[in-house]
Order: sequence, then structure tokens, then C-alpha cells
Amino acid sequence: MGTLASKVLGFTGGDNQGIIGLEVEYDDILKGKPGKILTTTDARGIELDGIGENREEPQKGYTLRISLDADIQKYVQQAAQKVMEEKQAERVSILLMNPQNGEIYACVNVPEFDLNEPFELNSGMDAEGMSEEKKQDLLNQMWRNPCLNDTYEPGSTFKIITMAAGLAEGVVSLNDSFYCPGYKLVEDRRIHCANRRGHGAQNFVKGAENSCNPVFIEVGLRLGADKYYQYFRQFGLMEKTGIDLPGEAGTIMHQEENMGEVELATVSFGQSFQITPIRLAATVSSLINGGTQITPHFGVAIESSDGETVKALEYSNGRKILDGKISETVRYILEQVVEEGSGRNAAVEGYRIGGKTATSQTLPRSANRYISSFLGFAPANDPKVLALCIIHDPQGIYYGGTIAAPVVRSIFENILPYLGVDKSDEKPYNQT
Repeated sequence: MGTLASKVLGFTGGDNQGIIGLEVEYDDILKGKPGKILTTTDARGIELDGIGENREEPQKGYTLRISLDADIQKYVQQAAQKVMEEKQAERVSILLMNPQNGEIYACVNVPEFDLNEPFELNSGMDAEGMSEEKKQDLLNQMWRNPCLNDTYEPGSTFKIITMAAGLAEGVVSLNDSFYCPGYKLVEDRRIHCANRRGHGAQNFVKGAENSCNPVFIEVGLRLGADKYYQYFRQFGLMEKTGIDLPGEAGTIMHQEENMGEVELATVSFGQSFQITPIRLAATVSSLINGGTQITPHFGVAIESSDGETVKALEYSNGRKILDGKISETVRYILEQVVEEGSGRNAAVEGYRIGGKTATSQTLPRSANRYISSFLGFAPANDPKVLALCIIHDPQGIYYGGTIAAPVVRSIFENILPYLGVDKSDEKPYNQT
């Protein structure tokens, strides 16, 4: 098995019971049942003749068919390892999923660990002389799946949420005019744009292409806290996705009654709260697939030992969370981000790609540690695959559009033909 998808697949202990991953989630299905011989004895435990015995034959465990594709997982894991080493990053997580039905094709968290030696630390740290408690803490950390067990500050990829909510509520349209002097005053706070010199006059689409904070702050303020929270709930952001792996964390958000204008402003461009990567990927999948909520998952079917399908697994998909026309507009804007804006490095020749860059600081801000990410999907007009790449604490250049977008481009260049997605000469329809 090696390190391939170690934090997804998981492993079993000496008693053959799942410890982490799918081995835990589907333990009852996978492990089978031992056989039994039932006999009748007297009070002294001596078997009584003539009464006979009942036998329960052992039952083999079922097989779980999963959506994870070994070839895709292998390639994505190599891409993650490469950028982690090149940027001397702390770690890299990449999710690849079908935004139409929630099937996950790849879930990578490097450094992974060796499934053949799951109790051997992957950090190179010498465990000799270490207390059992300390070693167990390090093992638990090594086994964590950051895509769903950990939260992070998403930064500008969250502008997709603000965009969809603003368009749905009618507080912004594509050609609305904005002006960015490099900051926006909110109450007594001057909140800066990433471009301190400012973007000047621009419409909403250009504001998205430029990933302009003041534009999205303005949209958030137009929505107001009550409406913004309404869309948080509508988009599923305040609840867990229900992914079929243990230990999914929840969103850490300001209490609604405590959200003033400053908090609303920072949330609108993805700061001052935390979310899991899988929650963000699942919500954006729903916003770009026509507006239908999906449940991310690995399990597809339960099969017998001879490969017959015993049960197809079903998930709670289908609730409408966004109007189809608004979803189309969101896709259009995000395609423009890749065609003309900060996501240019994710462009793939012959394919229509949509996406959003992000660069966020970790706490404390004074530490100058960054999270660089890119969320992309293809084809932009009819998404078949969505990717989220998150690079933690890269050294040197740290902008998401510069280091994370090329990783997704490389993945799409290899994965789209593999998935049978044809190239297209069709150009995006200009909605402005």
C-alpha cells in the first residue's frame, strides 16, 4: 500500500478493527463475522449429550467500492509532494472531486504516512526515549486528515460565497461600478486591499478578476449580517458536509449577534473565521453545478467477495441552494478570473477553466506565515471536476495565483483527458 491515500484508507489494529479512515467508517461492513458453535452445558459447564449443537458459519466481510481513483490519487500526490519540496512548505492538501455528484477522485495530504508501518513517525523524529504519551500525540497528528479534520482561514476563495450571495440577493450586478483606492474604511478601521496602490475604477467582474478586497467588502456590507447569515445557512456552511470519514470538523464563525460591520467586512473576503477544505469544496461545487447541494463521499457501493453489488450507497443530494441562472453567472465570473485575472496561471490550452486564487495569513499575523491556495473547476461551462489546492507556509513567493494555480493547471492537463473531458474551441459567453 505504501503512502497512497493513507489518511483516507486508514488501517486496522491487531484486533482487525479499523483505527482511522474508511477502515473505521465502514468497519462493520468490511470486517465480517467470526463463526460460532453453540452447545448446551450443565451448571458445571459439562456439555450435555443428545441436545446437539448450533453452528453459525463465519461470514466474509464485504468489499467497499470507492470513488477514489488510484491513478489520479497517485498523480495528485506526486504534484503535492513536488510543490511541498520546491516551496519548502509545511504541508500541502489537495482535493479533487466531481461537483455534480460529490464523488471524490483524490484526497491528498502530504506528508502522508506509510500504511505498512502506520506506527512509525513520518517526521524522521527519533521516537527512542520519547514518552508513550508524546509519541501517541505525534501519531494522532500524523494520522489526521487536514482536508476534513482541520479548519483554516480560506482567504479569497471564499469570495465565491460572497459573490453568489450578492448576486442571488440582487445587491450587486456584473456591471456595478466600484472604486478601490487600496483600502476601505469600515467604522474606524482602514481595511487594505492586497494591492495597496489600489485598482481604481472597475466593475464587479473586474473586481473579481483583481481579487479586490474593497469590492467584496462593499458587497458584504450591502448584504448585511442578517442576509449574509441566511445565505451561510442556505449554502450549508454552518453544518458539516456529512462526508463518509470520521472526525469532520465544523465551521468556526462569528456569532450572528456579534457580527458588526468590521467582522462582516473581513468575512466577506475570507478572513477572521475558519472552515474545513471539504466544506469549502462541497459548497462551491453546489454553487457552480447549477445550484444543487451535494454530499462529498468516497463510498460508492458495497460488494460481495465475488464482485456482485449488494447495495449502492446513496447520499443526500438534490436540495436546491442557488438559482441555476445565478450559478451560470458565478461560473462566468470565475472563468474570467482565469482568462483575464489573478487565476491566469491555471489556464489550460483547449479547456475552459474557472477558478479563484487566495493568499491568507495565519495567526498570529506578525509571524508572516501564509496559506496559498487555488480552487479551480473544468470545464467552466459544465463542470466535471473541481480541485482545491492548499499550500501551508510556503517559503519565498507565497501568492496563491503564483504557486497554487500552476499545481491545479498541471493536474487538469493530465486528469481532464484521462476523465474523457474533450477539448473545446468554444469561448466564454460575454454576460457583461
